[in-house]
Amino acid sequence: MELDKLVDAILISAKYRHISPDLVRRVGAVELAKGRKLKEAVKATKNKLHQVGGAYQAGAIDFDRALVEMAAVADDPDGLRQLCRELMQRHASTRERLPILDEFYSTIFAHLPPIQSLMDVACGLNPLAWPWLPVEQTIEYVAYDIYADSIGFLQQALGVMRVVNGRCQTRDIIAHPPTEPVDLVLILKTLPCLELGEKTAVSTLLDGLNSRYLLISYPVQTLGGRRKGLGATYEQQFQALAAERGWQQYHRFEFATELAFLVVNGRN
Repeated sequence: MELDKLVDAILISAKYRHISPDLVRRVGAVELAKGRKLKEAVKATKNKLHQVGGAYQAGAIDFDRALVEMAAVADDPDGLRQLCRELMQRHASTRERLPILDEFYSTIFAHLPPIQSLMDVACGLNPLAWPWLPVEQTIEYVAYDIYADSIGFLQQALGVMRVVNGRCQTRDIIAHPPTEPVDLVLILKTLPCLELGEKTAVSTLLDGLNSRYLLISYPVQTLGGRRKGLGATYEQQFQALAAERGWQQYHRFEFATELAFLVVNGRN
């Protein structure tokens, strides 16, 4: 079967060997359905995977070494924060948030009641921001992303940070939208990436989520650092989304590197 051949061809490559097979299969099926030959479909699928994930990988991390270093500073809050900052530099999305990290979560969580459960979709390295989250250590925390190697590292990292009920899982959140009830879902700079994959991806994800609140954010500059009016563009996109989904209660937050909206979703 051509799709099986495409998936195998991509997963044997060094760049994509850790990526979710479900995502590769979903994207590859779309490219093959366009009538492309196998070689062309493999190339097109790799390009799409780069857009939705690969472009954000700023540098390889020695996960084993990182865990040893984290364990060494586990009882030193300042040292742990500094190390987490250094590691988050390796992912474009979390790197952009570093200049505002001290204010980002504290500002937003001031508008929330106590949170008992939290889901982070398309998390990247964001679970390393745990030391900045104003929540209890016993909170139910689940994170999803498409890279199995980083997810394995993050699961162990949560243990080092003594997150009692933390769970990280490799998952294509469009092929298998998470539906478990939670208080808050983090959808940080994720919706524009989903739209690159397929037009119905955003609706598929949002329809499946079962949460009281959604934290949706957008970048205000490109990966190359150009602003190009992105903030205004994404604000319009959010307003259209809010109108479409009937979101009437939300808070808007404008930070130096990110535009965020805290939505009262009321789904659980």
